[in-house]
Amino acid sequence: MSTQDKPAHFDTVNLHSDRSDKPEHGSLHKAVHTSIAFEYDDARDLAAVFQGRKSGYNYGRQQNPTVNALQNRVTRMEGGQGTVAFATGMAAIGSILFALLRQGDHVISSAFLFGNTNSLFHTFINFGVEVSFVDATDSAAVRAALRPNTRIVFVETIANPVTQIADLEGIGALCREHGLIFVVDNTITTPCLFNPREVGASFIINSLSKSFGGHGDALGGSVTDTGLYDWQDYPHLYDNYKTGPSTTWGMTQLKKKGLRDFGATLSPEAAHTLALGSETLSLRVERASSNALALAQFFEAHPRVRKVNYPGLPSHPQHARAAKLFRHFGALMSIELIDEIDCFDFLNRLQYVVSSSNLGDTRTLAIPVAHTIFFEMGAARRALMGIPDSMIRLAVGIENIDDLVADFSQALA
Repeated sequence: MSTQDKPAHFDTVNLHSDRSDKPEHGSLHKAVHTSIAFEYDDARDLAAVFQGRKSGYNYGRQQNPTVNALQNRVTRMEGGQGTVAFATGMAAIGSILFALLRQGDHVISSAFLFGNTNSLFHTFINFGVEVSFVDATDSAAVRAALRPNTRIVFVETIANPVTQIADLEGIGALCREHGLIFVVDNTITTPCLFNPREVGASFIINSLSKSFGGHGDALGGSVTDTGLYDWQDYPHLYDNYKTGPSTTWGMTQLKKKGLRDFGATLSPEAAHTLALGSETLSLRVERASSNALALAQFFEAHPRVRKVNYPGLPSHPQHARAAKLFRHFGALMSIELIDEIDCFDFLNRLQYVVSSSNLGDTRTLAIPVAHTIFFEMGAARRALMGIPDSMIRLAVGIENIDDLVADFSQALA
């Protein structure tokens, strides 16, 4: 078999993604196109692009060549049929809800949601969308929450910050059985550790600001359509968007109502930065995952750490599930300190670890969860989610592991 006949590995396909689309002048990367307007010699072609009868660019809020190259890259990573990029990951999630739901619809969501996503869902509750928050580690809880008006099931692969692993296979089967849209947020695992299409996801969310870009220097988000959901029976699609194969109708409406009308457009400069950062995604995630496992083992044995939440530890409730589904266990963990240690004093003693709210950076980042990103949720809801005041979330980076262990050792001491 020739080299050309062999399917390339994830890293190789990703690294050569721009080349696959033949950038201008033989460039290895797609150029940064900053124009928001595009000229057509024949006005009929411009009309055809607007009407969807011809491919092309009409206005920068909807389409851009640099952003399109990034979308193609994400699509190849996730094995989907198309991707829409947004200004942030939250814009990507919000646009799905905005484009596809109506008053009176019902959503089933994991109860262990990232704080901002939880806040967004409660905003939609105020607009008449019903949301049930359930323990997504068991698909039976999702089944028990089903209603005749249920439209979407939303989960994260690894919950932030307590690292619960959703029953992705069971929920995927349930959604197929009932014809539900299955939305999987793949941000914490990233496409190089897990492909949600394998468990039947309809849409895959990625916050490109995190590990995808990897350097904390650009915001972005994406929605990838896996092509597995057939939209023929979905009740809220506009007739104008029912063109071409029915598996594409939902993405067409997301582009029109979510991106065009809502306007959360990713800039070409950010798209270029994120695309370049993603070329080292596998290298960074593998190193960070290795560091995280070593740190989790260190913390689990340390007398001044009460609890460690990390799916790579056999003590984790969903360790076996994570080992089956994911190529590595990821770089996110949380620890609970003993009562004698003040979490702020602990963070202030760290030298290499940065007190910051981001995830997926090259540097190791730490944050006191209850006092910051989950503060608005309130003490009662935090207690239900297993988030005590002593919890520190760690987004492990790619530093030398000996230096990280030494830093945490001196801070705990």
